Amino acid sequence: MQKILLYYKFTPITDPVAMKLWQKTLCESLNLRGRILLSPHGLNGTVGGDIEDLKKYIKATKEFPGFKGTVFKWSDGGREDFPRMSVKVKDEIVAFDAADELKVDENGVVGGGVHLKPAQVNKLVQERGDDVVFFDGRNAFEAKIGKFKNAVVPDTRTSRDFIKELESGKYDDIKDKPIVTYCTGGIRCEILSSLMKNRGFNEVYQIDGGIVKYGETFGDDGLWEGSLHVFDDRMKVDFSDHTAVVGRCTHCEGPTNNYENCAWANCNDLVLICLNCKQNEDLLYHTDACRKHAKLGATANA
Repeated sequence: MQKILLYYKFTPITDPVAMKLWQKTLCESLNLRGRILLSPHGLNGTVGGDIEDLKKYIKATKEFPGFKGTVFKWSDGGREDFPRMSVKVKDEIVAFDAADELKVDENGVVGGGVHLKPAQVNKLVQERGDDVVFFDGRNAFEAKIGKFKNAVVPDTRTSRDFIKELESGKYDDIKDKPIVTYCTGGIRCEILSSLMKNRGFNEVYQIDGGIVKYGETFGDDGLWEGSLHVFDDRMKVDFSDHTAVVGRCTHCEGPTNNYENCAWANCNDLVLICLNCKQNEDLLYHTDACRKHAKLGATANA
């Protein structure tokens, strides 16, 4: 039986290159596939494989003192959801362009938001009502198929857009309100919450374990609405058998939570498209420009 592990750990790493070699050798020896990023701030990984091999990976990874307290989250899926095993060293394990601003120590991110368990999130909303603001820490397209009720969804295509958004003045009116940041597994909000506090947002929280943990706790009977977009071949995760379909097809506006890769291989964007429109191959392009590039390429290769 196979599963997928999702995990991250903010801790100082003095030699990320040596850490990369160790992690790559370990994963390949256990026949795992997935993606791992390392930086001086810590590690961020998603790997799939046989359960017993994943348990061996957890045990070995925790032998490094800085990773001892890493929380590993299990998810449905497996090795075949990833094309290969990729281990890379970057300036940041999430690219906010904040490598110099972000500070970490042996306890994690310095100056981040207060962690709330899923039940504590609901309790905060019960106590503070409409004053609570959910703030989406993901790329805006992810929110099209699922988000927290009445959440603020910043205009972001990548995490690099957040600093500009926060400094734009758009959100100055909520700086004194209780803000709950959220993202898929929690890692982006570790950084986002610290960036927000550095810019004058006074009461900032983050969901411990992110949307994944909240969905596992409350399914579709809490404050979350819709599907969760994930960055592997699954594309999305539903938390129950009655998940609401909140997305709208790019072409016909019909309800859908189905994302497809743009049919032009050089485009990295996704197309939100219903299964009916998907039958028309010309609609599987992110933009008309993508369609034209693909057609030109096909003609040139003919």
